[in-house]
Amino acid sequence: MSEETTTAHGPFDLVIRGQRILTTAGITAREVGVRKGVIVAIEPLGNGLQGTEIIELGDDETLIPGLVDTHVHVNEPGRTEWEGFASATRAAAAGGVTTIIDMPLNSIPPTTNVEGLKLKREVAEDQAFVDVGFWGGAIPGNKKDLRPLHDEGVFGFKCFLLHSGVDEFPHLDADEMEEDMAELKSFDSLMIVHAEDSHAIDHAPHPGGAHYSTFLASRPRGAENKAIAEVIERARWTGARAHILHLSSSDALPMIASAKRDGVHLTVETCPHYLTLMAEEIPDGATAYKCCPPIREASNRELLWQGLQDGTIDCIVSDHSPSTLDLKDLENGDFAVAWGGSPRCSWALSDLDRSPAPRHHPGAGGFLDVREACRLGPPAQ
Repeated sequence: MSEETTTAHGPFDLVIRGQRILTTAGITAREVGVRKGVIVAIEPLGNGLQGTEIIELGDDETLIPGLVDTHVHVNEPGRTEWEGFASATRAAAAGGVTTIIDMPLNSIPPTTNVEGLKLKREVAEDQAFVDVGFWGGAIPGNKKDLRPLHDEGVFGFKCFLLHSGVDEFPHLDADEMEEDMAELKSFDSLMIVHAEDSHAIDHAPHPGGAHYSTFLASRPRGAENKAIAEVIERARWTGARAHILHLSSSDALPMIASAKRDGVHLTVETCPHYLTLMAEEIPDGATAYKCCPPIREASNRELLWQGLQDGTIDCIVSDHSPSTLDLKDLENGDFAVAWGGSPRCSWALSDLDRSPAPRHHPGAGGFLDVREACRLGPPAQ
């Protein structure tokens, strides 16, 4: 919340008073006045703002701005049994998230043309408990749909560099991605990329069975690194804006930092599970932890925190990707069979707060830093 908010004298619909109000000046004692759902006044505690409803926060309670989660898979329409807008937006609100940007898959149809976008909006309209925006999808053959989707208000376009996990959202090869990047550059849109290289994955060990170590070996850091290198160079050649989704390989941080220094228009996100969990502690058969790219080793986690601290990583998002329980293959614990995603947006922030990792890096992941990182997604339109 900005301390520059113009004072507007009451009465207000709502006044919140507390010793711990997070503003651009830090955590301080303030009174917040709200009218018609908009913060219109922030004043020092004791000024006596009056409202129809008054909330007095306890000394151990902190008021923070709502978070923005730019990486959420809602799955409606088409796979509403995985999760629909009513459930997803309630979960977001429970976790302090007041805006989500919905991914163009795993709904049926995917958001790869204007008709698919309009259908998603119609479905979401009467069910959303938080603000909702939409990403478009870039798949083979839909280059002609990119500008119309942009004009209809999508925040950018997602592509995969390997199989997406659902057949109705096929992946691009690097040359196709470059062609679409050049198109997006013409109207200053953004390409967001699931960056794992399909050839590197094809040559990695098979992920079958219950051993997490086997699954981890099947999604090597090299697959991420190679794909990220492709994204960087194609963004460099085209001048387009690009964003790396859910970074888990700390090996890629030096080349990302170098690209940014070179002026490549690149931003990068990571996720709470990569910052709080570690491969060494994931039990065999615990397919609830399966995600792609995977949760890696403790040493990798520490380097991701450093990347967040020094600005190489720009933001933290949830990659909320639920499914039905049977798709996680919890009974058998086979990582080759289980769906690679899990619901996260309702507890992403609390997980970060509880993580011991930030204490190893003063200035990174503290109360202010983590919330700022969660509040900022990739630069959209």
